[in-house]
Amino acid sequence: MINFGILTISDKGSRGERYDGSGAAIQDRVALMDGRVIRYDIVPDEVDIIRNRLIEWADAGEVDVILTTGGTGLGPRDVTPEATAPILDKLLPGIAEAMRIETFGKTPSSILSRAVAGVRKKCLIVNMPGSPNGVRECMEVIVPAITHAYEMITGIVTEHKPENHKV
Repeated sequence: MINFGILTISDKGSRGERYDGSGAAIQDRVALMDGRVIRYDIVPDEVDIIRNRLIEWADAGEVDVILTTGGTGLGPRDVTPEATAPILDKLLPGIAEAMRIETFGKTPSSILSRAVAGVRKKCLIVNMPGSPNGVRECMEVIVPAITHAYEMITGIVTEHKPENHKV
């Protein structure tokens, strides 16, 4: 079973002024994967707070995947990528690229997302948009890769299986 952390980045949400529909959308999808949410929080759009929470969760070794929602756009308070990228040991640009490409047909503004993804220690971290619909669309894109990424990061699988390769 994969252990997840969900970190919602929202000034209003952190003050209790907005329901966290995006975090709920992630929880729903994780449940369908037979994953387990062991960490959940809502923090304001502040680089140091976001960065510290990501480091705390990833470095503790209990969370396998952290999915963030919010703060990936062009607004003046959108700072999630700036908080995330510097703490990553390995960047995984293909994840964010795939989310943007695959969701573009439904939501053309998705190409404006500045989301990043990568690995810190043995934890996969993926930024997603702040809307419930955007989260659902992005989860459809990344869910097939999450288990394999987890297996590679933790050393369960150390090489690709022949059936995973297409000729």
